[in-house]
Amino acid sequence: MTISFKNRVSILYDAFGKSSPLRKDWGFSALVEYSDKRILFDTGNNAEIFAHNVKVSGVDLKKLDFAVISHRHGDHTSGLNYLLNVNTDIRIYAPKEGFGVFGATLPGTFYRRDSSLPDYMRYYDGRSPETMIFGTPWSGANFVWIDSLTEVAPGIYVISTVSNTPGTLELRELSLAIRTSRGLVLVVGCSHPGIEKILEASIAIDKHVHLILGGFHLVTTEDAEINRVATVLRDQWKVDRVAPGHCTGEATFSALQKAFVDQYCYAGLGSVIELP
Repeated sequence: MTISFKNRVSILYDAFGKSSPLRKDWGFSALVEYSDKRILFDTGNNAEIFAHNVKVSGVDLKKLDFAVISHRHGDHTSGLNYLLNVNTDIRIYAPKEGFGVFGATLPGTFYRRDSSLPDYMRYYDGRSPETMIFGTPWSGANFVWIDSLTEVAPGIYVISTVSNTPGTLELRELSLAIRTSRGLVLVVGCSHPGIEKILEASIAIDKHVHLILGGFHLVTTEDAEINRVATVLRDQWKVDRVAPGHCTGEATFSALQKAFVDQYCYAGLGSVIELP
């Protein structure tokens, strides 16, 4: 299966899909092709499976323009080593977090000082560097840290949101937004901050969303809340189409399919979703 260039999203990693040579596993990765850009969004849960699916799909990681990593969880980052082996210099947009797994910097003045202590009891002998640089498991990677709405290419944006949900409190997550002739296309990783919060952030780009694709993080949510979200997306936000995957949840697949009917797009592993 060779992927030729056109405006579309190809699902490279997920735990559900129709029978194919691709290997299923919990996690998410997608190739986004729009205008003249090729963007990798997340890298799945297992580097070996990610590499297999990339090769079977005919994707050349050397020809990417850049990558976006939605958040720090392993089911979205574990293919990074393979990506970096193939494309050493690729620009990778990642969440900016203090002491983050993607690396970080802080001013050397961030901590309180006590000059009454002897030098051997003081950090850096009382002479801290101007900037403190913190490490990452992916040493040498060209990470670009994002903590606010950023246009990374003409009409292509990275949205930054922060989770207030117990269990992922303060987790920063990036979503990809593409401005199209029919409204925004939003590509989301897990939507830990909440899909409605991501939609609220997207208003700064365009008030109308044509398509939401990716994980809605409702995999353990009760039916009443699932139905509320499906109704809100359709009736309040007036989203044209949904293409849910990954952590959206089987019950939510069903609810969204009922709510959106013909505007529900199946997005299992190996699927290709055309973009306007």
